[in-house]
Amino acid sequence: MVSSSTFSGFKDKTIEERISLITGFANLSAEEADLLTGPALTDESATRMIENVFSRIEFPVGLATNFVINGKKYIIPMAIEEPSVVAACSYAAKIAAESGGFTASSTSPIMIGQIFVSGIRDFQSAGKAILAHKDEILGLANTFSDTLRSMGAGAKDIEIRKIDGVMCLHLLVDVRDAMGANIVNTMAEGISPLIEKYTGGEAFMKILSNLSSLRVSKASAVFKKDYLGGEKGVERFLEACRMAEVDPYRAATHNKGIMNGIDSVLLATMNDWRAVEAGAHAYPYLTGSYRSLSSYSKTDSGDVLAEIEIPVAVGTIGGAVNTIPRVKVLRKILGVKNSTEFSSLLASVGLAQNFAAVRALSMEGIQKGHMKLHSRNIAISAGAQGPEIDRVADAMVEEGKVSVSRAKQYLEKFRSS
Repeated sequence: MVSSSTFSGFKDKTIEERISLITGFANLSAEEADLLTGPALTDESATRMIENVFSRIEFPVGLATNFVINGKKYIIPMAIEEPSVVAACSYAAKIAAESGGFTASSTSPIMIGQIFVSGIRDFQSAGKAILAHKDEILGLANTFSDTLRSMGAGAKDIEIRKIDGVMCLHLLVDVRDAMGANIVNTMAEGISPLIEKYTGGEAFMKILSNLSSLRVSKASAVFKKDYLGGEKGVERFLEACRMAEVDPYRAATHNKGIMNGIDSVLLATMNDWRAVEAGAHAYPYLTGSYRSLSSYSKTDSGDVLAEIEIPVAVGTIGGAVNTIPRVKVLRKILGVKNSTEFSSLLASVGLAQNFAAVRALSMEGIQKGHMKLHSRNIAISAGAQGPEIDRVADAMVEEGKVSVSRAKQYLEKFRSS
């Protein structure tokens, strides 16, 4: 069994060699290793997952290496179509590992179910009635999940808000290792008759909130100044990060870089990346304005301390997580034991990707490395095959003109000669 998450020369190996290394690291069986190639999703499985299925689409799955999180070594599957993300994430993790890796933590997996009640004449009396019968309401909610109740989890509390003349009740549910949408929605709908009874209003909407502000993950790491070009490079880097604190236009792209890392892991593990996206982008508004999800500062030694705080609602059980056999193998490679560990890992991945992106922006510019990788896709689009792909791509990068039309010109030139 391979014990290191640092695979030397991994990018230069064949797919067969890479799978061999992964098999050793994750202790995969021969059958599990075989599931990593060929079609990932059958027509039968696809038609059971969504409606009106007529085709399937696949994403390339790369492997982010070098990660050390809370002292544990990880290799991380990432499904994404954008070039440079996997390489950048691995590079940032390698730098962080020199300072001990990432330190991460997550709060309890509390999700919020919202029940909106209209037609209430006396908010104060209605609120008092709800609180007076809170134990009864929570007890009813917990009848909808024997599993959570047996684990000491489930519905834990109720909060009351007033929004534009409407009462909004928050049902707080500990969902353990599930993402939690289905059970929270079931509980919210199930207790609505009681809510109407004690408030005298109409519960006209019952739905989970994807702003999981009580299910938050944090991660931090130190990146040595030498990798930023020394003291001057650190100052330039920190100034670039500061722009994401004060400008929402920059913050949107800055946070998109964070989600490049997180979303690709969620997609590889069949988690609801759209829910996490929604919560992540809404979370800053709880402080009054849209801003960066990460923060950076200079340590006493002149290095960079990177930190992130982000809501992450994910599951290791339930939903589509166990529907596709290959996804089960990718989750085994990931090696997380529960949703709390998974959330902490995702925060670390997002921070690694964010650091790498801002580093590139503040040093050589984002396009240098990105376009070198993107040029290969352009070469393929122009019809290049085999060795032609790198030859055409290299020619475009050297010239500084990357486009399908230019790739076709180079391809015609190389073939004619």
